[in-house]
This record gives sequence, structure tokens and C-alpha cells, in this order.
Amino acid sequence: MLIYGFLILVPIFLPLPDETAHIWSNLTLIAQFAFWGIWWPFVLISMVLMGRVWCGVLCPEGALTEFASRHGLGKAIPHWMRWGGWPFVAFALTTVYGQMVSVYQYPKAVLLVLGGSTFGAIIVGYLYGRDKRVWCKYLCPVNGVFGLLAKLAPFHYKVNETAWRASYGTHSHTQGRTVIPVNCAPLVPLRAMKGAADCHMCGRCSGHRDAIELTWRAPTEEIVRHGEQQNSLWESALALYGLMGIAIGAFHWSASPWFVQVKQIIATWLIDRDIMWPFDTHAPWWVFTNYPAQNDVFSWLDGGLVIAYILTTGLVLGTALSLLFALSSRVLGNWDRKRFNHLVQATIPLAGCGVFVGLSATTISLLRGEHLPVFWANDLRALLLVATTLWSVWLAWRVTGRYTASVGRRLASMAPVIAGLALVNFAWLLMFWLW
Repeated sequence: MLIYGFLILVPIFLPLPDETAHIWSNLTLIAQFAFWGIWWPFVLISMVLMGRVWCGVLCPEGALTEFASRHGLGKAIPHWMRWGGWPFVAFALTTVYGQMVSVYQYPKAVLLVLGGSTFGAIIVGYLYGRDKRVWCKYLCPVNGVFGLLAKLAPFHYKVNETAWRASYGTHSHTQGRTVIPVNCAPLVPLRAMKGAADCHMCGRCSGHRDAIELTWRAPTEEIVRHGEQQNSLWESALALYGLMGIAIGAFHWSASPWFVQVKQIIATWLIDRDIMWPFDTHAPWWVFTNYPAQNDVFSWLDGGLVIAYILTTGLVLGTALSLLFALSSRVLGNWDRKRFNHLVQATIPLAGCGVFVGLSATTISLLRGEHLPVFWANDLRALLLVATTLWSVWLAWRVTGRYTASVGRRLASMAPVIAGLALVNFAWLLMFWLW
């Protein structure tokens, strides 16, 4: 936690690095590489490998919000905070705003985005709940993403319902044993817990009533077996419009020739009509990027187009994917929203990998700036995208088997799924190989 605070706060008081600065000698670059080159991408990988251990054991925000809740007002959680759309909305807003202020490049933007999130976690913890992580449960911008990726984790805390029921006899006062209550900070109903999506893997409930233990499982289990009942449209929106839409737009715009062409067309149109205010660069740094000394300044036109590009990309890709997966679901039978959501969960491996390879652009850029060999980067990206695409295809095939035994119908249902996965791969092909 001290390292987190140090890397967020100290760089804002230092001069911005020039072309002679190095990762090993400049604290600002060290922080940039730590946050965006290592921490964020590899936390995503940790979700797939270990579940939400980061959330339960290592996350500074989680620890701070729980501490604040322990000593706070303990108010009831308001109804508006329980709205299921917050994980999607928070992720979308944070992603777009991060691009507006160039969060991957500048310390003040990091303080605003990460520090602002931490401050929000403390305030929410102080106001609501008692010794809980209300912020993590409902408002954390990456809660939804982590929950999706944790569905792929190879182990989880499994609840044995038979042992739980039996514990009412073996743990009764007449048997001389008592049950020690467990404080589940992320507000997971322990007895009904299935899967790893909501569990923060803190281990506090391990052994509770002799019915909860850490258990290995197939990485396909939670999606294939439990996804039929444990799904929602908001989860689907996060995968389709968030991870495979808005996130792609956020990574794309700085490399996109389409962005440049549209900007030139609009700029010419404005100049021809003597409309000059969109070219002003007076927006403060906390609205749009404004660092004249670095030759990095957004005009109102630049900032507006960045927002428009990201949102348009999200809308186009998300809608196209939604239609393809709706068609896939319809091939399996009459329209069923839960079946649609279940099929969408099959995209989680590729969706998560896409964010990882997108973030790798920052990692590789920093390594290239140090003149380190990065010839392997695109080969590794291709390998990861192919592997996770095949994983998603396998998951989708298994999911279709839950709804029909007809091989022909399952194959027909897979055609739109494969088309959707190909569309996502094409988006990454543009960014890393064609542009």
C-alpha cells in the first residue's frame, strides 16, 4: 500500500521525463512501467490463473475501503448503488476518461484516475456497510472485468451443501462445538456461493462449517455448468460493448488512420466556415490532455473526436457482436435471454486477452524506448489471440451442447460465434499488423 501511494503521489512533484530519461533512473517512468506495463496487464492474467486473489489479498483500495467501513458510519447500502449496471458504466467511463487525460503517459492523470478511485473507495467505505467492501462489490471500475475473468480460474472455494446442512447437528451446543461467524467483506452469500466470479479469494471462509474448501476445477466449469443460471445482460454488455468494444476503441484511436482522416475532413469543413473555436487548446489537463512542454495538447476537436471514436467503435463492434450471438442463440431454439447471455460468456477468454494485448502496446513502447529487443512482441500477441480464440470456440461448443443434442444445430449455431470472434481478431489485426 505504501508503494502504491508513493508511486501515485511522488511523480506529480517531479519534472516530466525527457528523451534522455530511462526506466531504471526516472521515477516517473518507473511508476508508468509499474502501473501500465506490469501491474494492470498482469493483474488481468492473475484473475485467470488464481481468481480474485488480487482483490482479496493485495488490492490497496479493498483494504482501505474495508478499514474505513470498520470505523465508519455503517449506513445501509442505498438502493441506487445496488443497480446491476454500475460495473459496465464505471468501466466505460473510466476507460474513456483515461484516454481524455492520457492516463498511461502522465502522473497527474494517474493521480486523478487511480487516486480518485481510491478516494471514492475510502468515502464509500466510511459511509456504508460495517466492516465490508461495498465499493468493491458495486462501484469499483474493474469489478465487473475481474468477475468475468475469474470465471476461468482453475480453482475456487467450493461449498459442500451436504456438509453445510450436517453442520447444524455437529456444530450445535449439545455437541460442544460452536460456529465462528465469518465476515465476508465482499458480501458474498457463502452458502449459495457457486464459482469464483464474486469471491475475493481472501480465505477467511476456508473451513467454515467444515463445508468450504479451496478446490481445483476445470477452467470451463463455471461458464459451461453454471453460466446458464449465473448470467445477466449487464455482464454481456460488459463483454460485448466494454471489453470488445470501448476498450478496443481506446487502444485503436492513436494508431488509426481513420481517426486522422476524419479529423482532417472535419477540420477542413470547420476552417472553410471560419469556425475556429474547436481548435482552441485551453482545456485544463484534467479535461483534455494539455502538456505544451511535451508537445502533447488536445484541442476541443481532438478531445471530442477521441471520445466519439471510442464510443462509435464500442457501439459498432458491440452491436455487431450482439446480433451475431443473438443469431447463434436463436439457432438453438426460441429466443431465450439466458441462453444468449450464456453464449456470450464463451467470449471471455478472447475478450480478456484483447485487453491484455492492448495494454502490451504501452509495455512494448517503454521497452523499445530503452532499446531492448522487442521483435518477439507481435508473435507472442498472435499466439495469445489464437490460443484464446480457440478457447472461446471450445467454450461456445460446450455451451451449445447444454441446449441441444443435435450436432447439426450446434454447428449452425457456432457459425455466428466464429464470425464474431473473427471480427474481434480483425480489430487487433488492424492495430498491430495492418496500420
